Amino acid sequence: MEAILHGFLTVLNLCLIVGCCVVFTNAVEHLGKLYNLNEGAVGSILAAVGTALPETIVPLVAILGAYLAHTDVAVGKEIGIGAILGAPFLLSTLAMFVTGVAVLIFWKMNKREHKMNANYVVMFRDLKFFFFSYTLAIVAGFIPVPVIKYACAIGLFIYYGVYVFRTLNCSHSQCGEASEVDELLFERIFKKYNKPLVWLQVIVSIGALIYFAHMFVGQIQFFAKLFNLNPLVLSLILAPIATELPEKFNSVLWVSQSKDTLALGNITGAMVFQSCIPTAIGILLTPWVFGMESIINIVLVYLSTMILFINLYRDKAFSPHILITCGLFYLIYIGYVFMAIIK
Repeated sequence: MEAILHGFLTVLNLCLIVGCCVVFTNAVEHLGKLYNLNEGAVGSILAAVGTALPETIVPLVAILGAYLAHTDVAVGKEIGIGAILGAPFLLSTLAMFVTGVAVLIFWKMNKREHKMNANYVVMFRDLKFFFFSYTLAIVAGFIPVPVIKYACAIGLFIYYGVYVFRTLNCSHSQCGEASEVDELLFERIFKKYNKPLVWLQVIVSIGALIYFAHMFVGQIQFFAKLFNLNPLVLSLILAPIATELPEKFNSVLWVSQSKDTLALGNITGAMVFQSCIPTAIGILLTPWVFGMESIINIVLVYLSTMILFINLYRDKAFSPHILITCGLFYLIYIGYVFMAIIK
């Protein structure tokens, strides 16, 4: 009976997260319009950072919570490292797969064209920034000197600042004009439209996303315990799936409207954020040493990213089929974890 109740709560949480994503995407588009931001900045910074907050908080809670509660700090650090590494992995594989499938589904429904119209400059810039920051974060894991590790962490914070500056200052002609936006949802409630109301909708939707994402993590933890899954599986696979639902749903909503720069920038921008800020925190607060499960995870991230790079360099665009191909690396890792569990 308890399992049925948790199953119902899991489905309810999913529905609530989808609803919050609708409110958030609407608000973030209006925010970009208010400040006359280019489309790349709206997708890669505003949307990406906002929806990346849930999975950023998970490792912090795991690591700091273990210290404050005087529980098993080693397990907390293991979950923290797993959650930090799991985020870029899920974004570069499963999130891309979901977006590619969504494009094909909406194309079959005659709601959009098959070709994706994501801005080449924005996508290439995001992937280049991600590749460098992710590599720096991974290299830090093999450096035994604490001072150099801490220098890498500080470098990642600065590097993300450079990324934000470059993205915000990209011209509209290069990074795209903001698309037409629908009516602000909160305007229907408060019967007015102004800057504070837009910010209120952004803050409320982000807060609700974080809350419901963590409720969803709680449901996953229940089923992980029910099926006797270890903490590493929870942190590398299950928790990131829950906390990255906002990115996936936001991207699906945007591809349904043919706003592909926003849809993919939401993912690639989150990849840059996740490879800079959470990894820097992980370097500072954990031993930042990788086991075999983590190393395989890292290799698959590089393979998936290289496929995206090659496709983008060759065709100057992404295709839904390439995005779907990225999902194969997720299946490979799931298969590896499954084999490790049954041994």
